[in-house]
Amino acid sequence: MDANKISLEEGKVKPVVDHLNVYLANYHIHYQKLRGCHWNVKGKSFFTLHVKFEELYTAALTTIDELAERILSLGKPPISTFHDYISTAKLKEINTIGLKDVDMVKAIIEDMAALIEMEREIMDLTAEAGDDGTNDMVNRFMQFKEKNTWMLRSFVNED
Repeated sequence: MDANKISLEEGKVKPVVDHLNVYLANYHIHYQKLRGCHWNVKGKSFFTLHVKFEELYTAALTTIDELAERILSLGKPPISTFHDYISTAKLKEINTIGLKDVDMVKAIIEDMAALIEMEREIMDLTAEAGDDGTNDMVNRFMQFKEKNTWMLRSFVNED
């Protein structure tokens, strides 16, 4: 058994780390989208959404740091260039300048749905690898997004 320094099998951890790096790249795109929404939101919902977007990008920044540190804990380097983030991520950048507030919220809802899908895939892999630490961390991230997705969908009156 080839084990890394935290008693997990190297062969079982590799797919976890690979998926975490993809997830990390997507989170960077999501984070920057939240920042753009925060900076560029206008209209009657400005005060509500400006604060909400700040809450979400602050949480995203913490998530990004935890992800990178978990990848390092698993004995691998996290990807760390904008080139890698953009070329690896499934999520796409958007121009938030002039975007309507409801369209901003819908874009964030779409991001969160894609991230939740990735989280479920990662948790399947972590279960196979016996990596309870990563599983718990990703589950916490997912729960945060599930709750906020519900709130954002309520804001735009989506079922």
